Amino acid sequence: MFTLAHLSDLHATPIPLRSVPSMSFKQTLGWLKWTLKRSREHRTEVLDALVEDLRTAQPDHVVVTGDLTNLGIEAEFPAAITWLQRLGGPQQVSIVPGNHDTYTFSSPAVLWHHWLEYLQSDSQEQTSVQETYPPDREHLHDFPTLRIRGPVALIGVSSAQPTNLFYANGSVGKEQLERLEQLLHSLAESGLCRVVLIHHPLSKEGIARRRRLSDAQAVRDILQRAGADLVLHGHIHRTSVLTVPGRNNDIPVIGVRSSSAIGHKPHKQSRYHLYRIERLDPPQDSHRFRITMVTRGYDETQGCFQHTKERVL
Repeated sequence: MFTLAHLSDLHATPIPLRSVPSMSFKQTLGWLKWTLKRSREHRTEVLDALVEDLRTAQPDHVVVTGDLTNLGIEAEFPAAITWLQRLGGPQQVSIVPGNHDTYTFSSPAVLWHHWLEYLQSDSQEQTSVQETYPPDREHLHDFPTLRIRGPVALIGVSSAQPTNLFYANGSVGKEQLERLEQLLHSLAESGLCRVVLIHHPLSKEGIARRRRLSDAQAVRDILQRAGADLVLHGHIHRTSVLTVPGRNNDIPVIGVRSSSAIGHKPHKQSRYHLYRIERLDPPQDSHRFRITMVTRGYDETQGCFQHTKERVL
């Protein structure tokens, strides 16, 4: 059995006051929102409890589907690394960016510079998958990324794009979509459990247009043609469980709440998920793996995370 932990929307980084004078108008409004509201919801004591619970759970790998930062300013990225190191090194932790990590048009370059080891693909030698992605070292910095841990292929997709004021929508883009389909096809016969990581959800239900993934249907079409075993996302700060058609069977698409929220509203209280992945031999109803989702939730009265529910996907 392989256990994968899924966190998202941590907003874990403080915003230095000295950064305020150099902020853009969008960042200044975001800073006001963080000061008046978000900083009261996303709490360091919840993050501390999260780290402690993960140490007890001892997952084989941890994935974070974006929004480690708040405003995507340069000072936040090294601060996020300090926090990530509490979870583990790049071999134990994988991330994809969220819209808050690409808050301005200068954010993506800064993000890559600081988070490279947690973002980039394994080298071809490390993947031990022949004739697959990436074909050479020049593509190690491209999305989608590929990291193989045990029986799991982690496919990191970036939906995070800089946006204008009041927008938090995402896009994968034509070139990345083409590479994603190529990668999923190349892994189809590998025997690996293909887990796609993306920040924005693949559904538009209950999501304002300004917060949606613009090419969600294109991603779903690729999944139907090439297949995958699991898709994980964040962004909407609530639990979401749905399925989309795959090549051989339906694919679970799971969204997790913010993993740092104190929960002033009960439906916003912090959660993270553990996925227990077991290979089925022989496969059952075209499913090669049994995936069990375990939800761990923050209990403010106890100051710790506790078991909430468990279900087979």
